[in-house]
Amino acid sequence: MSKSWKDNTLKVHIRDYKKHDYEEVIALWIPLDLGRPERGDDDRVIEQTVNHDGKLLIMELEETGEIIGTSWLTNDQRRLYLHHFGIKKEYQGRGLSKILLEKSLEVAKQIGLQIKLEVHKTNTVAVNLYKKYAFKYLGDYDVYIIREFE
Repeated sequence: MSKSWKDNTLKVHIRDYKKHDYEEVIALWIPLDLGRPERGDDDRVIEQTVNHDGKLLIMELEETGEIIGTSWLTNDQRRLYLHHFGIKKEYQGRGLSKILLEKSLEVAKQIGLQIKLEVHKTNTVAVNLYKKYAFKYLGDYDVYIIREFE
């Protein structure tokens, strides 16, 4: 699966994750605070989720192949979870997140499951983007996690 788009200055391509992308993906995620290996975002986990009907979409510049965005869809067979969705800071503000989100929603529609995400309430740019694409606020849920068991 791949598709190309061109904005006023950039030509981008969205494709599926490949194992050799890992180092560049982590280098994108860490400054955006999307993920890091010590939080369980390692190549083994990515491969495992992709092999269980998930997708990690990669947005790259066509000219150089530089990875500039990701959208990770995991699948628990009941719903899809959208996370690790982001665009490199130097490419933000160009409408690229809309392109990546539209492709993510196209994939979700093909799979046929509802899609859920978490976003920090102070991230108004992302909140507004998700609302524009019909995501609904579920209420005042608190989110809890156990990262490691003792």
